[in-house]
Amino acid sequence: MGPTTGLTTRPATAARWAGLGYLALFLLAIFANFLAVGAVLDPESPRSTFADLTASETTFRFGAAAFLAVFLIDIVVAWALYVLFRGLHRDLSLLAAWSRLVYTVFLGVALVYLFQALELVRIGGDDRGRLEGDVLLALQSFDMTWVIGLAAFGVHLVLLGRLLLATPGAPRWLGWVVVVAGVAYVVDTVAHLVLADYPAYADVFLAVVAVPSVVGEFGVTVWLLLVAAGRRPVPAVSAGSEHEGRLEGHALRG
Repeated sequence: MGPTTGLTTRPATAARWAGLGYLALFLLAIFANFLAVGAVLDPESPRSTFADLTASETTFRFGAAAFLAVFLIDIVVAWALYVLFRGLHRDLSLLAAWSRLVYTVFLGVALVYLFQALELVRIGGDDRGRLEGDVLLALQSFDMTWVIGLAAFGVHLVLLGRLLLATPGAPRWLGWVVVVAGVAYVVDTVAHLVLADYPAYADVFLAVVAVPSVVGEFGVTVWLLLVAAGRRPVPAVSAGSEHEGRLEGHALRG
């Protein structure tokens, strides 16, 4: 573990934990979502979904384990980002951390449905058609539970972008891209709920979410590692802003 001051983790150490966590999340999420779990789901065909899951059960299990790792790492990242930004705006940093933790809880709950799908395949049954439908329903329940949690993740990104915009020395374009990514996540979740024909627009929504999310979160990763290396200043209230805040406080009390 990195050096600490007393019992408080240094912001640069928190930036290192968050940056390394983001790198791990990128790799794990790509494998879990696109190469393992997502690869077997065909919403239009219970038979195809069941057959693909049966044929690639080992890969699917590794994908579920990768999602479990994402679940655990996100807890660390939420903590690390709070520590990093609390010197800039404690309340906003705390709200951002809580928003990410809410998303993480939903992801943890969603993992239960992956286990359910695996158990259905293992146990089997005489009614093949019903079994295939139950497996598809379990995977769709995982997907929708995760998507609902991503709305909270979107709120987290909006708050994170706001913190970046208030951070001296942080790229302003990066803050705005992260805000746009957060809004896109929330809009996508709402679209899942209100559009009966969402699959017809799924590719459009995927692009709307993926482009700002990948650019923004990769940019945040690079910025975090630069802060950890001491090549960018840690987020903190500037002396001028702190002095103005004190004067405003004195004026209000007067």
